[in-house]
Amino acid sequence: MQYRRFGKTGLELSVFSLGTMRGLGDFRQFRATVETALALGINHIETAQAYGNSEVYLGKILRELPPSVGDRLVLTTKLLPGPNLRGQLEQSLQRLQCDRLACLAIHGINTPEHLHWLQTSGLAQLAAIKAAGLVRFIGFSTHGPVDLILATLETQAFDFLNLHYYTFFQRNAPAVQWAQAQDLGLLIISPADKGGQLHQPPPQLVQLCDPLSPLGLNYRFLLSDPRITTLTVGAATPEELIAPLEWGDRTHPLTRKEEAIFSRLAIALQENLGPTQCHQCYACLPCPEEIQIPELLRLRNLALGYGMTGFGQYRYGMVENAGHWFPGRRGDRCTDCGDCLPRCPSQLPIPELLRQTHDQLAGRPRRRLWEE
Repeated sequence: MQYRRFGKTGLELSVFSLGTMRGLGDFRQFRATVETALALGINHIETAQAYGNSEVYLGKILRELPPSVGDRLVLTTKLLPGPNLRGQLEQSLQRLQCDRLACLAIHGINTPEHLHWLQTSGLAQLAAIKAAGLVRFIGFSTHGPVDLILATLETQAFDFLNLHYYTFFQRNAPAVQWAQAQDLGLLIISPADKGGQLHQPPPQLVQLCDPLSPLGLNYRFLLSDPRITTLTVGAATPEELIAPLEWGDRTHPLTRKEEAIFSRLAIALQENLGPTQCHQCYACLPCPEEIQIPELLRLRNLALGYGMTGFGQYRYGMVENAGHWFPGRRGDRCTDCGDCLPRCPSQLPIPELLRQTHDQLAGRPRRRLWEE
């Protein structure tokens, strides 16, 4: 396992972190997963007050750890934006059975309203919490659009950032660059699941990525980038840690063979989509019907280009079902107003493609992990 400096915090974190959103079941299994992660070299655990019993379970485990292990463990929890951060934090500290935290993150600066809260109230609350010695470092996670992320970074109030950024979603590249410019620690959220459900890839994608696995290729894309500190692994069992952590020492620059795989992926996308490929310029927005056109067409790209229909159905099922965590409306809400058409540099028949996407990917909404 390799370790990297977590930006200006100066903390040395393992390049893989244990995320605990999925560890909501049996306590004995949760403890076995945490113990295995620590034994394999992970020294950073990320949780959240919204993750069911996760904080309570972690508190029980932390109390039992020997000082030789507990002293090197870095713990991050996340709190939802709101008027009483101090009260939320005190509740989390009680659950975690500790007096202070290394890292605290705001759980989701996702909307302009969240940013307004931050600027008018949140920053003052965070400063007071830090001044009281309850946390050492402050960060935020985000599922919001890149312009909102950059506006949040402009506050220069943070020590680290939790971000969506993957082989198959590079829209947030400017935020990665800004994080480096501000010397922020950078944690990548769920590269296996949110990065494309790469733990269960379709045969077409497996063939395109050979001799690497699709998940391995995504890990190499991220770990080869020195701007990125750590990647979360949302293991629910000890066994689910084994395969990901095998990549924990492979932080070298991309090899020619790996670069050739990325070239192969780009060619396959062009060949399979032809003139209907969405190039993710986002010029089509805003949509009068609040359809998140580029994201829906990205899912279409992945389904038709790489056979990632299952991932597309999983993500499309969240549209209109996950609030600000997955904003926008379904493709069948298009009214053929034509507002987007003259703005598309590729001259895509966007209304037609949105209906195709809906027909291909609409399915039964999936419950979120902490609701199961």
